[in-house]
Amino acid sequence: MKNPMLEVVSLLLEKLLLISNLKLFSVGPPVDKAKSSFYEINSFLRGDVLEVPRVHLTHYGIYLGDNRVAHVMPDILLALTDNQGLTQKVVSNKRLILGVISKVASIRVDTVEDFAYGANILVNHLDKSVQKKALVNEEVARRAEKLLGMTTYSMLWNNCEHFVTYCRYGTRISPQADKFCENVKIIIRDQRSVLASAILGLASIACLGLASYTTLPAIFIPFCLWMAG
Repeated sequence: MKNPMLEVVSLLLEKLLLISNLKLFSVGPPVDKAKSSFYEINSFLRGDVLEVPRVHLTHYGIYLGDNRVAHVMPDILLALTDNQGLTQKVVSNKRLILGVISKVASIRVDTVEDFAYGANILVNHLDKSVQKKALVNEEVARRAEKLLGMTTYSMLWNNCEHFVTYCRYGTRISPQADKFCENVKIIIRDQRSVLASAILGLASIACLGLASYTTLPAIFIPFCLWMAG
């Protein structure tokens, strides 16, 4: 008979490895100012989708011409002040992360250098993976310009990829979000998740005592995982 504790440890390591490979959100790399001069801005066409692959995410924007990129950027500062002099500055990692948590964002315009944040840029790379006909570039750019301003943010339902796919293909889709949801399904369908949640629930009861805030989750979470599996 297998050791239940070893099974739980194995499960947790498995899930941590799975989560570490998700491509939904991560803080971008530091800006390499020396690299900014190498962006071939003259090769970008108005309406092109610019794609910036990073370690754990891919960020997207629409090129508007004249070294301007429209993109969705979470920013907590938008909820704290109306001072455009402050909010128009390049969004720091702290502002971005708090913006994601609070679901506050804007579709804003930045330079190519600030948008790319030191990373390489791919052009219209989504066309290879999205099985939809792209609109003409001028229509793509006009759609992006009409959407400029404040917006709600959701990593699963309204992120930068939803924005560019709507502008480019007329449909809001996000392969990155879809992949995340598929990974969540894998976790839920794994029956060992029921065992792990049950053991953690019992451990919380043993440590914190028998109370509603420990007992109900200890019963409810394993039950939901069992029914969904």
